[in-house]
Amino acid sequence: MKVAIVSSFVPFIYGGGRNIVEWLVPHLEAAGHQVDVIYLPFVETPDKIFPQLAAYRSIDLTDDADVVICIRVPAHVIQHPRKVLWFIHHLRFWYDLWDTPYRSFPETLPNLARREAIFAIDNKAFAEAHRIFTNSRIVGDRIRTFNGRESEVLYPPVFESERFHCAGANDSIVYLARLEHHKRQHLLVEALAKTKTGVRVTLAGTGSNREYATYLRALAAELGVADRVDIDDRWITEDEKVTLLANCLAVAYLPLDEDSYGYPALEASHASKAVLTTTDSGGVLELVVDGQNGFVTEPSPEALAEAMDRLHRDRAASEKLGVAAHERIGELGITWSNVVSRLLE
Repeated sequence: MKVAIVSSFVPFIYGGGRNIVEWLVPHLEAAGHQVDVIYLPFVETPDKIFPQLAAYRSIDLTDDADVVICIRVPAHVIQHPRKVLWFIHHLRFWYDLWDTPYRSFPETLPNLARREAIFAIDNKAFAEAHRIFTNSRIVGDRIRTFNGRESEVLYPPVFESERFHCAGANDSIVYLARLEHHKRQHLLVEALAKTKTGVRVTLAGTGSNREYATYLRALAAELGVADRVDIDDRWITEDEKVTLLANCLAVAYLPLDEDSYGYPALEASHASKAVLTTTDSGGVLELVVDGQNGFVTEPSPEALAEAMDRLHRDRAASEKLGVAAHERIGELGITWSNVVSRLLE
């Protein structure tokens, strides 16, 4: 079968949206399919959205591919008789983040008109789809709420999960993700200042705004914990990631209302490490069960600090949480063979 994967990317920014595409390709090929990937850039600013939507809509692969798998918006608007959506999120500023401080543009009449048009375009794209999968229940809930369509959850695995392993536990809770305000690395630094043990924090990643890393360093100094915070604001290598996860005490993932469980949480689980998250972190709560394979706390420095101290004080209990985190992956059926069979069924 000829399979075309269509997705979008933000120039010079790497993250889960690219990973899900690049990791899917070899598994489709291993199943005997011909695969090609089509990327177009997408920058989510009001004045550029519609020309970019038009570019995706103009792609015609009817005579070239047996099936088209669309992943990151706005790839879902292309036309094909067998269009399968593996939908990872809406244009969230126009949807669930509309009435929040995270919307980066004003509520003007032109923008209200744009929002109405985006809803209409998405509704049409969903209606055209042969199948609609999402990467989490929370994204499926948004599709139901905003677009009136049902979907199925298909959890994305990580690439070469066997790389991840546990080699012990040092004093550090690791947070591997883009350094962005909505990922809330600052919340972990604030929590560290309220801990009573020798627990440490390691932050690794970069983001669209380098000022956030500067802010995190200043925050750590202001709170008197700079000597217990390691900040590596760059894209670390996969080998470095494996080593950090193998040796850390636990992993933190504290985004605000994330679309999915997030690769950092899944990679931690493959490394048999407990995951620390919060009650408002979104899709990660589909993976982490409080007290079973990690801790789910209120999004406050005080609550996080208590959990961090628990992880540090009781190493045996933390190890058991990590073992359960690895077992949780199997419970949810997160495998590439499952992904390939469902996308092409």
